[in-house]
Amino acid sequence: MFFIIIISSFLASLLTLFSGFGLGTLLMPVIAIFFPVPVAIAITAFVHLLNNLFKLILLKNHIDWHITLKFGLPALLATIPGAALLSYLSALAPLKSYVIFHLTATISPVKITAGILLLIFATIELYGAGKSLILNPKWLPAGGILSGFFGGLSGQQGAFRTSFLLHAGVSKEVFVGTNAAIASLVDIPRLFLYVTIFHHLLDTNLKSSLLIAAAVAAFVGSILGVIGLKKTTFTLLQYWVTIFLYLLSILLLLGII
Repeated sequence: MFFIIIISSFLASLLTLFSGFGLGTLLMPVIAIFFPVPVAIAITAFVHLLNNLFKLILLKNHIDWHITLKFGLPALLATIPGAALLSYLSALAPLKSYVIFHLTATISPVKITAGILLLIFATIELYGAGKSLILNPKWLPAGGILSGFFGGLSGQQGAFRTSFLLHAGVSKEVFVGTNAAIASLVDIPRLFLYVTIFHHLLDTNLKSSLLIAAAVAAFVGSILGVIGLKKTTFTLLQYWVTIFLYLLSILLLLGII
């Protein structure tokens, strides 16, 4: 398990360069195979935060603070009800349990929610929904609310953030730097909320060595992009990744993971 999560962190970070998918969308469902959904979301948030802080160090001079605050502050506030909803869903009783191939599957509200959102966001990121829309900058706070809420609920915030920031009229470097700054602004409070809400799950399921190793693996994946790999989307790879994400979302919906 330890080795698989580390490799998954590295591959997820690397695949963001070529697949068009965000780190959270790729990593969370894989970790959910081994941990309860809330714990998987928390681990992904930790890796996601450190990955973005690494980008901030590299691009600290390419951050548009006006956009960061206009989008990021509403996102930060909207993280709270998103995390609260995740807490509420996690506390609900399972809907059904059954045995398949000697495995006990449990269908629960939090797994259904995570599975549906994974299906939706994988599809959004596959087709680049929102990239062709003309979004007025005045809607940045609304975009922040959407991004923050779903960031708190499932960790999948990048699709909305990218859709709005692509139309902010900034350079590629400023886009990446500002994107990382906003993501960090959301990740810090939601991690605090997760630790506060799910401390009993985290204490029994997490080891600091796993978090550090997963974060380092994601760093290495990002470094490969920084040292010269140009971000390019390969359509075939994108479709294969989508099939994989759809499969994981179905397994979540069925309660198998």
